[in-house]
Amino acid sequence: MKDLIINEATELQPLLNLHCSHNCHPVSAIVVVDEIQYLLKQGIQPQTAIFRTVSYLAIPLLASNLTTILTFIPIVLLPGEAGEFVGTVALSVILALLSSLFLSLTIIPALFGRMHHRTRGRGDVGTRRPGVTESVHPANLVWSTTSRNTSKIYHQWWNQGFSHPSLSRIYSLTLDVILAKPILGILLALILPTTGFLMASSLPEQFFPPAERDQFHIELELSSSAPLKKTQSVVQDARAIILSHPEVTNVHWFLGSEAPEFYYNLPRRGANRSNYAHGIVQLTSDKQLTKLISTLQNELNQALPSVRVLVRQLEQGPYIAAPIELRLYGSDLKVLRALGKQTRLVLTQVSGITHTRASLSEALPKLALRLDEEKAKLTGLDHTFIAGQLNTNLEGSLGGSILEDTEELPVRVRLSNRDRGDLNQIATLDLLPDPLASTENRSPIPLSAIGNIELVPELTTITRRNGQRVNSIQGFIASSVLPSTVLEDFQQQLDAIDFQLPPGYSLEIGGESEERNQTVGDLFSIVSVLLVLMVAVLVLSFNSFRAAGIIILISICSIGLGLFSLWCFGYPLGFMAILGTVGLIGLAINDSIVVLAALRFHPAASRGNPKAMKAVIFRATRHVLTTSITTVAGFIPLLLLRSDFWSPLAICVVGGVGGATLLALYFVPCIYLLGAQLKDS
Repeated sequence: MKDLIINEATELQPLLNLHCSHNCHPVSAIVVVDEIQYLLKQGIQPQTAIFRTVSYLAIPLLASNLTTILTFIPIVLLPGEAGEFVGTVALSVILALLSSLFLSLTIIPALFGRMHHRTRGRGDVGTRRPGVTESVHPANLVWSTTSRNTSKIYHQWWNQGFSHPSLSRIYSLTLDVILAKPILGILLALILPTTGFLMASSLPEQFFPPAERDQFHIELELSSSAPLKKTQSVVQDARAIILSHPEVTNVHWFLGSEAPEFYYNLPRRGANRSNYAHGIVQLTSDKQLTKLISTLQNELNQALPSVRVLVRQLEQGPYIAAPIELRLYGSDLKVLRALGKQTRLVLTQVSGITHTRASLSEALPKLALRLDEEKAKLTGLDHTFIAGQLNTNLEGSLGGSILEDTEELPVRVRLSNRDRGDLNQIATLDLLPDPLASTENRSPIPLSAIGNIELVPELTTITRRNGQRVNSIQGFIASSVLPSTVLEDFQQQLDAIDFQLPPGYSLEIGGESEERNQTVGDLFSIVSVLLVLMVAVLVLSFNSFRAAGIIILISICSIGLGLFSLWCFGYPLGFMAILGTVGLIGLAINDSIVVLAALRFHPAASRGNPKAMKAVIFRATRHVLTTSITTVAGFIPLLLLRSDFWSPLAICVVGGVGGATLLALYFVPCIYLLGAQLKDS
């Protein structure tokens, strides 16, 4: 049944899969095509250009794609509902990367060579330049623009690629500055990542944002003893208030149980309760949804003061019973109730809280008999004998059976329902004396003669978690408030009153905070293993620990870039933002691996020659910018949706990839040059 549920998350899931896989797919192909085209413009024969390009780029592209795949592996292996929700995204990206690598090193070079033969006669490509031989290695070829051919290239950008002389001069000047002072270049490149890490602690936290639907749901909870008829009356009053708003088209109520699971994130208590009602509200559109929910919450609170009314927006991610939850563990129910009452009082004073609930606060009225021990002893009646007679009169005892057709029906003898429900009638019940007692009085004894009947509260349930008694204090918040902000205020107020637990009692934070920490912990549970594999791939690919260390630094800086993007644009740090940051690590190191490979393969640049390094960087800039622009452009539609769900992921990738481009073109050359200088010294 769950697999048949249709909701906006599952409907948009293929869209996210398509976006992510599409943006990861063309990176390798762009680099390969750019290298082959460049060699062909140098006059090298197509077969030789293809062979040398594939030989030169096979290892860097393999390392780039493998490290990217390793960053998405934790998402694929993420357990639970969150893993089911986003696992297909990571799997789509991995399959796209593998297919892209295969196509880029096999089919695409062959197709490009075939197309070159057809366009060669028209003079589009393949004009041999004087002085260039076919023995030149691709990494040794540099790109330059002279005043003689600049105008031609600029006016044929659709064929030769875009090149602007003023931008080239500015870019060349910046490279001269940072290569002359590599430490300055490193410090400038680290400004944005460092700012992101410093601002991470100030980011608001939100596990999953609410769903953007033209529906929301309402929960009504009366006192535990409320009959179904009373619940129905409250529902009718609430319905009238809800339908008074023109944005509401209809309200569907379900008394005694939750609504059918039309949406994957709904309450799942399962038990039937006469004091509970669940309503689904249908709107004309999702505009002003948050404002309407807040208005209805206030109106229903005022109209139904004795009812716990929860007007809640449909949410994404796994179901969470309450956004704020505090669990108190211990053995004594009275102590747990006292501690729960104290913490619940503090929680009600926190800004943003609409309602609170404690699992050990609900009580039902119960009749209790307070015996006069002296009188009972004089009559010869003990507790067991009195309890047995009361049970026989009120609950009844089997007095035989009757045969109806072929079925035998038991006969239970007890007081009538009218007498059982009358407290005065119960108080006048006659108790028979104990036949084994030595008392001389054998006449019936009225119950009121030996004790008093009182109404006392009794807990409806004793909640346990992992075998321990627990009192769960739950808080429900307004629709426009983040749970992390409310939880922080709640903890500060507990510290202000110096809240202390008795020995043997413990406290645990639940709710959204626990779910977020558990999911993030599952996500990073195998990071140490994957980090070792990533380092191994980089070391084996570059045959250098220093090169592998540079790429690891890039991956760390990319995390800071993602955090900086969130802080800069005011998005909360949630699961989708974490997902985007994890994916960003793999995307960010692609360009750096290509630039680093080009520097290491160039004879002069590998030894730290600034002039040669500048030429290699110039040559690599075209496909670095191309891959970055295509990746950013692919995520722009998700960003333009202005969705609370997709935008954090999109902004992490867009801002992070843009910053990673600067790291590839400025940070990597500077730190490589600094390492070469230290090695020479």
